[in-house]
Amino acid sequence: MFAVLWQYQLRPGAQAAFEALYGPDGDWVALFREHAGYLGTELWRDEASGDYLTMDRWASQADYDAFLAAEQPRYAQIDARGDALTLSERRIGRYQGL
Repeated sequence: MFAVLWQYQLRPGAQAAFEALYGPDGDWVALFREHAGYLGTELWRDEASGDYLTMDRWASQADYDAFLAAEQPRYAQIDARGDALTLSERRIGRYQGL
C-alpha cells in the first residue's frame, strides 16, 4: 500500500465547501476512483485548530504516479478550486506501507 498525506489550513468560512470538495463524495475522490489502484481517501479535522488532514491510499506508488501523469490538467483544475478555500496546503509525505 502507498499513501499520500496532506495538511490544510482553511480560510474562514470555507469549512463546508472544503469538506464537499475533499470528502467521500467530492470531486477529488470522483477523479481518483477513475484510476486503477485507488483504495480510498480519509478526511480528518483537528477539533482544536480546525486544520484538516487527508490520506489518499493507493495500491502502489506506481499506481499513484500513473494517475498523476494521466490527470495533470484535471488535477490542476480541482487543485485550484481547493487553493481558493485554503490559507496553506502542505504535503506531509508519501508513505510506503510495510
